[in-house]
Amino acid sequence: MIGLLTAGGISMVFTLILTPLFARAFKRLKLGQFYRADTPTTHIVKRGTPSMGGIVFISAAIVGYFVGHWVGKDPISGSGLLVIGMMVGLALIGFIDDFMKVRRQNSLGLSGSFKIAGTVVVAVIFGILSLTYHDAFGHTPASTAISFVRNLNFDFVAVFGATAGIMIFIAWVVFITTSVSNAVNLTDGLDGLATGASIFAIGSYVVIGFWQSNQSCYSTTIDPDNLFKCYDVSRPLDLAVVAASIVGALIGFLWWNTSPAQIHMGDTGSFGLGGALAALAILSRTELLLILIGGLFLVVTGQVIVQRIYFKATGGRRIWRASPLHHHFEMKGWGEVTIVVRFWIISGLFVAIGVGLFYLEWLSRTA
Repeated sequence: MIGLLTAGGISMVFTLILTPLFARAFKRLKLGQFYRADTPTTHIVKRGTPSMGGIVFISAAIVGYFVGHWVGKDPISGSGLLVIGMMVGLALIGFIDDFMKVRRQNSLGLSGSFKIAGTVVVAVIFGILSLTYHDAFGHTPASTAISFVRNLNFDFVAVFGATAGIMIFIAWVVFITTSVSNAVNLTDGLDGLATGASIFAIGSYVVIGFWQSNQSCYSTTIDPDNLFKCYDVSRPLDLAVVAASIVGALIGFLWWNTSPAQIHMGDTGSFGLGGALAALAILSRTELLLILIGGLFLVVTGQVIVQRIYFKATGGRRIWRASPLHHHFEMKGWGEVTIVVRFWIISGLFVAIGVGLFYLEWLSRTA
């Protein structure tokens, strides 16, 4: 518990104090945000605002995680390092994209195919390591079973055999990682929107990880009568520590990222957050629950997909005035702060329902 609180506190202080320093440095280096010519006027005025802010809160989260372990005197786990590795790996892809935009002095960065290819490579490495690393109890961080609030009866290896099952599991990890990272990226369109929504979503894994740790099947204090309720998750408390360090970093970053933003997270931040969220869901065995926990990201992405399909099918007609969805409300005349706060509320409601279902499932179980 001390390590968890320390991790969140240190990372928050890091971003609160150092974000403006990074913003000024990025501005001197001319690492500013660029927008397309058809961008609404309300966004044109933001041109030149320092980008790549993801570097700040990802660095803060890593520092907070390790300091939290040092203060709490807890051993670092493979599960925690896997989440950090996924976050840093996808953040690197986003950084290349951001850097190319700066170098070219336009909004065209890394091509979509290269982004997907890079995401696939990171996700495959994550998937392989999550099945080959073993913790002190001899268990792997990930399971080849599909999960909701815990593993379901459908196991890829049991159904398809060892080789094919593992390959299909890796493809499942790639699908989740690609979907979530792009969903967070699409949501990052207004000052503070993706930051606030990510605080809610990733914050839910502080609660989930802490609860799983208290009800772990490997705990020496677990009540034998509650074994049917326990969670077969490798080092869930460390997953909570990672989540807390990321949330703390985002809270401090949001102080400077809210409207009018002094710095943007860029693709460096949005891809990194998407990677962390996907990794937390996979390792905590809550993959399908992520549909609710990341509900806002799903809604925004779904709207983009439907708009694009309808646009192509009808030869240029639109259902909404713009996409992603937050830009539609901008075109209707809603203020940026109004959109952001209302989307935060929606995100919080989705997360509340997801965490509520997680707890209700535990209550519904009887020995």
